Amino acid sequence: MKVAVSQRVDVWADRGERRDALDQRLCQWLVEAGSLPVPVPNTLCAPSMGECGEDNPALQDWLLTIKPDAVLLPGGNDLGEAPERDHTERRLLAYAKELALPALGICRGMQMMAAWAGGSLAPVSGHVRARHSLQATANGEWPDTVNSFHNFALAACPQEFVVTARAEDGTIEAMRHETLPWEGWMWHPEREPQFNAINVMRFRALLNSRSII
Repeated sequence: MKVAVSQRVDVWADRGERRDALDQRLCQWLVEAGSLPVPVPNTLCAPSMGECGEDNPALQDWLLTIKPDAVLLPGGNDLGEAPERDHTERRLLAYAKELALPALGICRGMQMMAAWAGGSLAPVSGHVRARHSLQATANGEWPDTVNSFHNFALAACPQEFVVTARAEDGTIEAMRHETLPWEGWMWHPEREPQFNAINVMRFRALLNSRSII
């Protein structure tokens, strides 16, 4: 299955470059889960071009050509830090909703899902370069502990989503959409020294799921 993967933006000021980047470990994790990662260029939906919709066809043409089976929004960058990425990810979510495609948001990706659904973020302490237990509030297998690399958490669960796991301090660590095959995880499955089989299994199950609309 082809998974459209958005990319972080790294700025190299001394070279005058803004680079799209993707952790090689994330690509390895996607391959481990039986999928083919397809990076999405952020320049197809640059903010200077206006909102990325039907009247701005570059990314739409890319999607119609590639025909991804799923969407993944990874970590890196805070919301608002790279407007071209924000525009790209909002269009990817709209496309995934239109076709009821599976989507996974990882860390910042889950934050983008929440913001796109009208939610907001709040600062959180003790969640950078840390590890904590996971308290599942939904059925199924979950990792016992997860890594943590974020300064912001969801202030509340956005509309049309339900909480599926929390951290020890009560902050939201995972959520799923009520009707679409979408999930958000605040941890990074690709940053584990060895990939956790449960994370891989959950993503495979998500790829095989379909909307109940």
